[in-house]
Amino acid sequence: MLECPFKSFVVFLLLLFVLQFKDGNPIEIVANACRQDLTSTKVSLFPFPPVSSRLYFFKLLITSYQLLMSISQFNFPTTIRFGAGVIKELPDYLKKNNIARPLVVTDPNVAQLGFFKAVVEDLKAKGFAAEVFSNIHKNPVKSDVYAGTDAYDAHKADCIVGIGGGAGLDVARAILLRINHREDLFKYDDLIGGDVYVTNDVPHFVTVPTTAGTGSEVGRSAIIADDVTHQKKILFSPKLLAKIVFADPMLTMELPAFITAATGMDALTHNMEAFLAKNYHPICDGIALEGMRLISLSLEKATKNPDVESRSQMLLGSMMGAIAFQKGLGVVHSLAHPMSSLLDTHHGLANAVNIPYGMKFNIAGFEDRFRRMARALELKDETGDGVVNYLFDLNSRIGIPHKLREVGVKEEHLETLADLAFADFAHPNNPKPVSRADFRALYGEAL
Repeated sequence: MLECPFKSFVVFLLLLFVLQFKDGNPIEIVANACRQDLTSTKVSLFPFPPVSSRLYFFKLLITSYQLLMSISQFNFPTTIRFGAGVIKELPDYLKKNNIARPLVVTDPNVAQLGFFKAVVEDLKAKGFAAEVFSNIHKNPVKSDVYAGTDAYDAHKADCIVGIGGGAGLDVARAILLRINHREDLFKYDDLIGGDVYVTNDVPHFVTVPTTAGTGSEVGRSAIIADDVTHQKKILFSPKLLAKIVFADPMLTMELPAFITAATGMDALTHNMEAFLAKNYHPICDGIALEGMRLISLSLEKATKNPDVESRSQMLLGSMMGAIAFQKGLGVVHSLAHPMSSLLDTHHGLANAVNIPYGMKFNIAGFEDRFRRMARALELKDETGDGVVNYLFDLNSRIGIPHKLREVGVKEEHLETLADLAFADFAHPNNPKPVSRADFRALYGEAL
């Protein structure tokens, strides 16, 4: 049995925990549980499945401690409510803002997960006419946005709540734009100055991240591909920034290891490319360095043996990467984007495989920048080669392959990929110019 002083502390924490989640008398629930033999019995309180009591009580203690931590609020670049359990604030927020008919936008995979269904059921139970739209591609295309706009109109929605990773949030944000801007979607492409046409108001917009990768929850842009040409367009406007973000690390706890690894490498790529980008923005540089540090400390743990701390650090590092890359991205994203649009490769995975090669390409002439990144990553070898070796090693540790052929790229794809990469919007901000021949050579090296 637990020693009395420690047992009392556990009981106190568990009381607060079950008050939020368990029907019945919380004192009786905890007292009965604590009377059980810790070495032989099993208990089945919410939310963990039955396991040995000792392990179960340890998990409850850690979870209770995490839930007792105060929710944090950041007001940059928008209002961010951050912390375990913060998703419970969503209904009250919508009610306070006189929202009654939210369109909840996500992707088909998230739509099947228990936590998502619970969020939607909670909204409905509290009187909201919540409608779900999830019929989107893994790498979003224009037709997804048009279908989502039709769903918004049919529902007579008064708000968009985007819940998910990059795909779901990008589509949610593009629908947001289209509601009151009904000309061809790509008229608003930022790369051709289309942002000047984003002049009308947009509906109320709330974002809820479920991955720690793109950081789209704090973004002002959406990346959508053409259904036919596969070329990616960027839709941008300050109007597309969410009114509020509910960043709850508990919503990322169900992520499979592969998705955790791939999206985590996407977040790391954002921070590293933002730091190297040629535009002058020391504020973004500082954010990017701290984002790298948080991800380097937590990605392997979050992939292999996740806990609330590692998931929290990854979620913060992801948001920091998205804030930092307003400075720009670079060669790695231009290598990755064509793989997603042409071959339907997961964006995070495409970045993960390409990042060692793209970073190697950038070393010469930027040795000091690589030294600063190495220090943020706490590497012994503070050279560019040290950073590249770290990236290969990290990929190995989290199950990411080193070669493009292992993710479906073939020799016959390389010429088309090089064309698309050279036409991509990301590499003009790379610290050094990248020619089409450079892209072809990088793909060849990574193959």
